[in-house]
Amino acid sequence: MTVSFNKEFLKKSQSLIALFLLCLVLSLLSDKFLTGTNLWNVLRQISVNVCISVGMTLVVLMAGIDLSVGSVLGLTAALSAGLLKNGLGFESLDLFVGFTVLGGVLVAMLVGLFLGFLNGWFITKFSIPPFVATLAMLTIARGLTMLYTQGMPISNLGSSFEFIGSGWFLGIPVPVWISAFFVLIVLFLSKKTTFGRYIYAIGGNEKAAFLSGININRVKLIVYGIAGMMASVAGILVTSRLNSAQPNAGASYELDSIAAVVIGGTSLSGGVGSVTGTVIGAAIIGVLNNGLVLLNVSPFWQQVVKGLVILVAVIIDKINQKKD
Repeated sequence: MTVSFNKEFLKKSQSLIALFLLCLVLSLLSDKFLTGTNLWNVLRQISVNVCISVGMTLVVLMAGIDLSVGSVLGLTAALSAGLLKNGLGFESLDLFVGFTVLGGVLVAMLVGLFLGFLNGWFITKFSIPPFVATLAMLTIARGLTMLYTQGMPISNLGSSFEFIGSGWFLGIPVPVWISAFFVLIVLFLSKKTTFGRYIYAIGGNEKAAFLSGININRVKLIVYGIAGMMASVAGILVTSRLNSAQPNAGASYELDSIAAVVIGGTSLSGGVGSVTGTVIGAAIIGVLNNGLVLLNVSPFWQQVVKGLVILVAVIIDKINQKKD
């Protein structure tokens, strides 16, 4: 009984143990790692990936994937910045619409939600594999971003907008508050609602979920919509921190997001995992990135190390599935 309990505990806590060991090793290798300035910086960086990854978690729990989140981040960030700085003009109607910070943020979130819905619609309506549908959206959204920005950054967005990504509230960075808020919402949604149970059921056995009366297409539409909206929230955080929307913003962010989900214990086969685990996974990725920079590791080697970490996490997931 005790041995079985210990094995189960270790299995559930392996990502948390990995985070602790990683922090311990980095604190020994670099005296800058445990400084207050660096730790707050790590939390700011993690906040972006956390926002993307909690949305990705719901998708992966359904045995899906969303490769478009990085491009959706870039497009919605550019739209928000463009509307905030230049507004929206209708020459034929002699009408100009200006946008406040709140207006720009809401537009970004609505566009992210819409693009996510489009992903879900293509997947459910035409039975396109999620990998292909979201890969297409990745290319479309990136192209639209380049067209909108003409390949140029949109900068000087104002101190009010910059506060979202760089400000402090009650001694804690604002991005940390924002990411924590959305984590709690998605955590409640996945664990305490009927909708959350539907997500796990679809990931566990889609055919059985359908036979039990679950509207699978509707659930998928909503989940992909949430993933798109969370990518837009991350886009707001990135853009406001830089006070500039970069046309290539979000490039490869989908890889960090998937890595956080897998490292956090969510199975790529669906039906197993949690938002809490994903947050720990995002922390591992963030701490790893920060540690490699502090140790002056080449950016090219950083990509190699991250790839190996993802590979090891997937291998562990497959081993656990075989044992179950």
